[in-house]
Amino acid sequence: MAPSKVAVIRGKGVLVQGGDIHQKKLESMYNRGIQVLADQQNSADALSLLFKKNDRVGIKINTIAGRKLSSRPEVSFALANLLEKSGIYQRNIIIWDRTNRELNDAGYILSLNRSGFKVFGTDTEGVGYSDELVSHLNIGSLFSLIQSRIVTSSISLAVLKDHGMAGVTAGMKNYFGAIHNPNKYHDFSCNPFIAELFETNYIRKKHRLSILDSLIVQYHKGPSFHSRWAKKYEALIFSLDPVAADFVGWQLIEKFRSENGLPSLKEEKREPVYLKTAEKMGLGNARLGNIHLIEEEV
Repeated sequence: MAPSKVAVIRGKGVLVQGGDIHQKKLESMYNRGIQVLADQQNSADALSLLFKKNDRVGIKINTIAGRKLSSRPEVSFALANLLEKSGIYQRNIIIWDRTNRELNDAGYILSLNRSGFKVFGTDTEGVGYSDELVSHLNIGSLFSLIQSRIVTSSISLAVLKDHGMAGVTAGMKNYFGAIHNPNKYHDFSCNPFIAELFETNYIRKKHRLSILDSLIVQYHKGPSFHSRWAKKYEALIFSLDPVAADFVGWQLIEKFRSENGLPSLKEEKREPVYLKTAEKMGLGNARLGNIHLIEEEV
């Protein structure tokens, strides 16, 4: 497998005092990360290589942890604005998650605006889950109609977090929010389930980009928020390889754990072995030797 490019873009000062976002700094982080991935001088040109003008793009976020540990509306809408600048109509850009309640709790205002950006959950009236059971290896699930029918391409925008069972929850596990029965797939450190779910057609064929929101990283006691083990890192991690993005996120969590005197995830028997499974399945790279890591600050 060819080496995978992962860009870690830091923006010192993007989180201002009081918890607000420095919007121009955030936009610079997005612009630079997408430029680096596609080797383009302009982020709109770069995105046009990933998405067709008539695509319906789903930005899958994760709001289960509430306002303190979810991708904030400012982060999601900054990405949506970039997609619009690349030529995709606002009405074809959907920011979504499992439930409207979780979206509201994370600070989102729901919208089904026909001409503007849309924000809604699978439990929205008239949406729901498909009646068709998707069966693939150990996976047997009903998919959110947002992922299976409404969107034609997908971005995983997930907060980088420690996870009590999987070890790490990031871009790939974010798609557990696209099925009706994610609780079924948490045994054995979520292995091989995260990899096998990603390999289903509704995800693998539509996924275009992984972005890990690492403005604040929960490196222990995740996936819920615990301020004692939450690191203000002020970074976004970008990759076209979903496995490589999550692998780099894993290494970052291990770094913060070590710096704070915590054992490794392997020592706690929580190593995210699903990433090694994903590599064996050909979904991406999970070894530093096969990852071209680019780190920049804007």
